[in-house]
Amino acid sequence: MANAEFGMVGLGTMGRNFLLNVAENGFAAVGYDLDADKRDLLEQEGAGLPVKAVADVATLVASLETPRRIMMLVPAGPIVESVINELLPHLEPGDIIIDGGNSHFPDTTRRETFLKEHGIAFLGVGVSGGEEGARRGPSIMIGGDPAVYHRVSPILEAVSAKINGEPCAAHVGRGSAGHFVKMVHNGIEYAMMQLIAEAYDLLRRSEPPASAGGQFASNDAIAEIFAEWNRGRLNSFLIEITSIALRKTDLETGNSLVDMILDTAGQKGTGKWTSQAAMDLGVPIPAIDSAVTMRQISAQKAFREKQSSQFPPIGNWPIDNCQLDEKVIESALHNAFIAAYAQGFAMLQAASDEMNFELDMVEIAKIWRGGCIIRAATLEDIRAAFSDEPKLSNLIASPHFRDELAAGREDLGRVVVAAASVGVPAMAFAATINYLNAFTSERLPANLIQAQRDYFGAHTYQRTDREGTFHTDDWEE
Repeated sequence: MANAEFGMVGLGTMGRNFLLNVAENGFAAVGYDLDADKRDLLEQEGAGLPVKAVADVATLVASLETPRRIMMLVPAGPIVESVINELLPHLEPGDIIIDGGNSHFPDTTRRETFLKEHGIAFLGVGVSGGEEGARRGPSIMIGGDPAVYHRVSPILEAVSAKINGEPCAAHVGRGSAGHFVKMVHNGIEYAMMQLIAEAYDLLRRSEPPASAGGQFASNDAIAEIFAEWNRGRLNSFLIEITSIALRKTDLETGNSLVDMILDTAGQKGTGKWTSQAAMDLGVPIPAIDSAVTMRQISAQKAFREKQSSQFPPIGNWPIDNCQLDEKVIESALHNAFIAAYAQGFAMLQAASDEMNFELDMVEIAKIWRGGCIIRAATLEDIRAAFSDEPKLSNLIASPHFRDELAAGREDLGRVVVAAASVGVPAMAFAATINYLNAFTSERLPANLIQAQRDYFGAHTYQRTDREGTFHTDDWEE
């Protein structure tokens, strides 16, 4: 295969499946990995397809038509630098390197600048959808020079997921925009997963059937609730897989598998990066921040176990005395999902202006409708909202969502009050209702904060009755 059209470095689960997807769409492909077993697996699974594995970088590069298109799907960090340095001596001006991993966007900016000095084009690309998405059609968020994107777009659009015939792959912006958008995607994913977990926790404590011994609702019963929700306005990948996961039986014990899984959630850093970047941009994303915080708290299992004996439950189980039912929880979850998307898109809008990404919100909403983890029916409404108002600063102000959120705040409040009244943590729901309450309050108590700042630090303040900046010399007179 002397004229392969697409190369891949990294033949782990994602890289191998992505490359098989490329070959299955009719593009001759070649892959490289240090691990001989991974190379062999590509050859086995790619039998009959225009794909092969090679044992070194030099052969990979030599197998590709020019200008070369080489994608990396390797862990973010030093390994990316290592691969770039290994490839560079074999490349020629005009060749393209594509980083499809979860790299931090500042690293992508630096790498693009470095490779440009050597005449090599670079694209930072976010890929979402996991193993199945890589093989059957992921959502692909491409950042960088639009002219470079057009040289790889036929392949990336062909392998992406499709919704109504439209590819879920697009150039979302310049520079490191692709990895920035993927980072925010993951932040929204954190928030949605935490909100689902909190809804599950409330459902299992609400109105338990006698078969559950009067303590918790069964996971099978809750699975059916999530399945029903997925048939309605909450239709989404995460709701769907929640109903599936709750039905799974542990083959070793015969118990529900979810009940046998330790309650310590892992993270790979993209949620934290989202919170950090939002702080730098001055954009509030409390639901995402809360989700990151709850994962950090979940990791402190031993401490939580010790403290649980020192803090007895508040109130009585179940929560039915708080007038909380599955319809209220569904409403709260739906509106919290909208608010999570709103926070993520507000961050994208701010970053586009601050970092000159030139992000296309309509395209981002479009490619998130299929293939990716946060795909949901709501994204079609989000796409419509930005089509109507391309510079919309926050989705909560859009007519597509404003009235719905206004009506849904009551259910959000009932969920938060019910959870607090019996000591059930619902941090993401609480962050969401307070986010909405704050952004819809004509007056906030920040005037007192300004008075305090001026008192101890002479930081000055503005007045409600006239223009200018003021300072009070002696607050104690």
